[in-house]
Amino acid sequence: MSSAPPKTVHRSSVPLTPSVKLKYVKLGYHYLATNSVYLLLIPLIAVTLTNLPSIPSLLEICNQNPTLILAVASISLSLILAVHVARSRRSVYLLDFACYKPSPAHFCSRELFMEVSSAPGEFTEDSLDFQRRIMEKSGYGQMTYAPTGLLTKSPPDQSIAAAREETEAAIFGAIDNLLEKVGVEVREIGVLVVNSSMFNPTPSLSAAIVNRYKMRGNVLSYNLGGMGCSAGLISVDLAKDLLQVHPHTYALVVSTENITRNWYFDRRRSKYQLRHTVRTHRGASDKSYRCVFQQEDDRNIIGISLSKELMAIAGEALKTNITTLGPLVLPVAEQALFLATLVAKKLLRWKVKAYVPDFKLAFEHFCIHAGGRGVFINHNKIYF
Repeated sequence: MSSAPPKTVHRSSVPLTPSVKLKYVKLGYHYLATNSVYLLLIPLIAVTLTNLPSIPSLLEICNQNPTLILAVASISLSLILAVHVARSRRSVYLLDFACYKPSPAHFCSRELFMEVSSAPGEFTEDSLDFQRRIMEKSGYGQMTYAPTGLLTKSPPDQSIAAAREETEAAIFGAIDNLLEKVGVEVREIGVLVVNSSMFNPTPSLSAAIVNRYKMRGNVLSYNLGGMGCSAGLISVDLAKDLLQVHPHTYALVVSTENITRNWYFDRRRSKYQLRHTVRTHRGASDKSYRCVFQQEDDRNIIGISLSKELMAIAGEALKTNITTLGPLVLPVAEQALFLATLVAKKLLRWKVKAYVPDFKLAFEHFCIHAGGRGVFINHNKIYF
């Protein structure tokens, strides 16, 4: 995409705990091994060279059969190039990103929020007090934005039309800002990935983007829904994989969420290389599957139910991802020490303390989505 030297995205320090399942460590080493096949060619080449005839004999063969030597050399070179092309992965870069910033007319202070929540008369005093405490602990600021339909109408407008208006304003505003910053023409975008967990109208949000910007007819368009907090990573991972098989193009990833339909009553330019993307799906666990669940209450009012175990479940998923990343990002010395103690404990049955790698040597920062303050706090309890 660009010849400028990229920055490498790293993460902050998080030590491993002995309780981490070894299967995720094995998965990390599997990722490492699949990209290290070239190391196996070194001993093969060395053995081949040691069994070649002497240089005078080789020169004599070349003089007698120049056509044969040329054919062998051409075939060998073609095979080497074919293996290289088949095994190599193209570099994928995050060129830039943009966020939508509404006008000051959308400011929703804490006082206004409580006024809107209490206006329909659906909440008890205990429920309203709970909302106040949540705002104080979550860092809800006095200049937080909210949709116009929830601020200016009584009762609040939660129609599909109002929800689409909110979502399209956020999406189109962010895309306009992004295209202006990167200087990319719409016709150059070959991949479009959109995710919105709770609001998925028909036509889809990805179709709305294609229509608004008159994107080309062969654009690869994807619209993801119901993915929750993992949707951003899933979208980036999908775009990254698509760019491997559809090179020389740009991918536009749009992550958004909608407040209008889900209000329940009762920086600087940067460039990064995407080195590793690891995803862990815990949907097989019933607790994980139901920790964030859209359902109706006993009055048939639709809302989102958050399990009390959500923080612990998110922390376990984070721990699994970090464990899988370990073999990909840790220095060789740290990996060697970890493997040595692992062999001593599991194979030799020695009574040695499990070695905990120093992840400060691999990670510099953690970037957690804006709604993940509780996950971050739980993460600190697990690792620090």
